[in-house]
Amino acid sequence: MSGQPTACVLIIGNEILSGKTQDTNLQFLGFELAKLGIRLAEARVVRDEPPAIIRHLNEARREFTYVFTTGGIGPTHDDITAECVAQAFGVPLVLSEEPAERLKRGGRPLNEARLKMARVPRGAALVDNPVSNAPGFRIENVFVFAGIPSIARAMFASAIPMLVHAPPILSASVDVHLREGDFAESLEQIQGRHPTVEIGSYPFNRDGRFGATLVARGTDRALLAQVVDEIVATMTKLGGETQVL
Repeated sequence: MSGQPTACVLIIGNEILSGKTQDTNLQFLGFELAKLGIRLAEARVVRDEPPAIIRHLNEARREFTYVFTTGGIGPTHDDITAECVAQAFGVPLVLSEEPAERLKRGGRPLNEARLKMARVPRGAALVDNPVSNAPGFRIENVFVFAGIPSIARAMFASAIPMLVHAPPILSASVDVHLREGDFAESLEQIQGRHPTVEIGSYPFNRDGRFGATLVARGTDRALLAQVVDEIVATMTKLGGETQVL
C-alpha cells in the first residue's frame, strides 16, 4: 500500500495511561480513515505534560501525512493540548472571536473557563463541533479533537472535507483452525507473492480449539479476493478448517 496517505493518532491524557478511562477513539479513527484511503500507521498515548506532547507532536507531523490528537481541549487546568500545539508550531495561542461566538450558542455564560476553549493557535482553521459547539481546530497537517468519543466523532466528520482521499483500504478475513506454527512458513510465502497486500495473523483459542484469524488488507478488490483464495487453498491443503468471514 505504498503511496497511501498515512496518519498518526496522539491520545492525550493521564486518565488513559492510569487505566481509569478506556480509549475508544483509536478504533473509530482507524476504521474511518481506512474508508478514506488513509492508513493509520501509528498511535501513541501521551501523558499530560507539555514537553512530551510537543515532542511527540513534532515527531509525528514530520513523519506522517496527518496527525490527529484526541483529548485535552476542555476548560480545566489539565487541558493543555491547544497550548502545546501552539508551542510546537511556534505561534501564539490567541482568543479567537469565531469560536467564542460558537460557544455562545449553548446559552451558557462565557466565563474564563469556557473562554479557554476559544483559544486556538494563530492561523488555525476551526473544525466544527455540532455536539457541544466548542470547536476543534486544524493547523497544517495536525487535527486537534476532543477526547469525548461522541464529540471526537462529530469533529472527524466535520474534518473529512479537509483531508486528501485515496482509494479505500479494504479488508477480508479468514478463520483458520490451525496453530500458527503449522502455517507460518506458507503464509509468509503468500505475503511474499503479494507485497502490496498486508497480511496479519491473529491467534485465538475458542472452545479449546486453537486457530487464527488471517486478515488481508489492500486497495485492489480483485487482488484481495485472489489472496483470500490462496489462503483458503493453502490452509485447506495443510489440513486446516477455514471460514471466510
